[in-house]
Order: sequence, then C-alpha cells, then structure tokens
Amino acid sequence: METRIAVLGIIVENPDATDQLNRILHDYSAYIVGRLGIPYRKRGLSVISIIIDAPADAISALTGKLGMLEGVSAKALYAKVEGGHDL
Repeated sequence: METRIAVLGIIVENPDATDQLNRILHDYSAYIVGRLGIPYRKRGLSVISIIIDAPADAISALTGKLGMLEGVSAKALYAKVEGGHDL
C-alpha cells in the first residue's frame, strides 16, 4: 500500500487527555517514525510533533481521533513526496 510522510502537530491544553492520547498513538505505533514532546510549563500545555509514514487515510483517521479529544488540537502537514513501503 502506498504511504505518505507527514508531520502531526499536536497541542495538548488538557493534561487529563494524555492517557487517551497515548493509547491512540500506541494504536498507530507501526506507522510512527519519531515523536518529540515538549512540556511548555509557562503556558500550561504540551506540544508534540509526530513523524509518520502511513497511508493517507490512516494519517487522516489518527489526526481526527486526536482532534476529537477535549483540549487537544491536531493538524497534519504532508510532504510533497509520495511513494512508500508496505507495512
């Protein structure tokens, strides 16, 4: 199946959503290339970047599930390069 490379930008304003967020990310862990999370204590939130190599529908589903969590915002930025590998 053809995959896309994307960066998911996630802002967590509700720390109570962290467990659900991590469970969702675990469900997509086969596609995740890397993750960087930074707590921004001064503002009371966390910023997470996820690099993902997955089919476009999986990226969209993941972004949607994360965005449905209360106090969580998520957006995907896709690379222009297409193609990929089978998982």
